[in-house]
Amino acid sequence: MINADILQPVVALLVWTMIMWLWMYATRIPAMSKAGIEPNDARQTGVLDERLPAEVQWKAHNYNHLHEQPTVFYAVALVLAVSGHGDSGHAFLAWIYVGLRIAHSLVQATANSVMARFVLFALSSLVLIVMIYHAFMVVFMLGIPLETVLN
Repeated sequence: MINADILQPVVALLVWTMIMWLWMYATRIPAMSKAGIEPNDARQTGVLDERLPAEVQWKAHNYNHLHEQPTVFYAVALVLAVSGHGDSGHAFLAWIYVGLRIAHSLVQATANSVMARFVLFALSSLVLIVMIYHAFMVVFMLGIPLETVLN
């Protein structure tokens, strides 16, 4: 039985990833043009980081980050949804994770404060660890699902 509540934050993070994609290209293409960088110049590793302003590259780096740890989030959310544990507590945790990742994106794409990014990343990682732990407990039938505890 699929419980779809947890799929809402999954889709929200997917939408956010595409917003970051748009923001990345809306800043990167004009910056490449201004710097005289041809598309094929980017074939060499590090060319864009060397020749574009850091503020432009922050968005690209964050877009890449949204394809790293969030892939684990997508997997655990789908496991919880398919196992019938994608409502209430787990969906709430998923929304917290998404909120922290969006905040991380905004910090990285604007001020790029490493300490603020670290705190947001660490908090989102802790939320993800809790979700993984509960998915493990549900799938291996080792304990009480989070919904039972929170309800």
